[in-house]
Amino acid sequence: MRNREETYGLIIDSAYKMFAENGFDKTSLSMIAKEVGISKPAIYYYFDSKEKLIDVLFREICKEIVNQYTFPVDDLTATNFEHYLLTIGFEMIEEQERDVYFNKIFNEYILLATRKDKYMNELNKIQMGYFENFSKVMNHGVKIGVVDGERVESKSNMLVMVIDNIGNFILTGLELDYKTIWEEAVKSVLRGVKND
Repeated sequence: MRNREETYGLIIDSAYKMFAENGFDKTSLSMIAKEVGISKPAIYYYFDSKEKLIDVLFREICKEIVNQYTFPVDDLTATNFEHYLLTIGFEMIEEQERDVYFNKIFNEYILLATRKDKYMNELNKIQMGYFENFSKVMNHGVKIGVVDGERVESKSNMLVMVIDNIGNFILTGLELDYKTIWEEAVKSVLRGVKND
């Protein structure tokens, strides 16, 4: 017999997958309860509405994203800077290829955000976090002499937009060499800097 915490985790995990596969509109609490192996009335012990479950799941996803895009810069040097940028993208690509549900559910939240400001505001904060953290990395690159300071914000924004769009293409199932695309984007923002 499962305890409450295990059942709660199974509800969250099942909702994540089912919302991703079927969408919010076509997934009911009773479908999730059946998947978890509990009765429909029992799921109300954990979530009194589907909207509450959607909210909780959204907060969990947002926390995970924020943890992923916090990039420390103190240890970056001219020697390891390019490798670090490449690794950021490679890890994001690998994670999105591994988790087939993430882009699907994230797109559900994007659609929901077009109708509900609370989701749009949070998604905008996440996007701004990406921009700010990539900017921090790139400006550190200028400081250590591996990134040309001219149009550094545009270069930083380009990297964010490339990695974000790679996720969209992964979602479509189009088989491209995403790591090479990311590598080319990174090399293009570092091109022209002379290293001693």
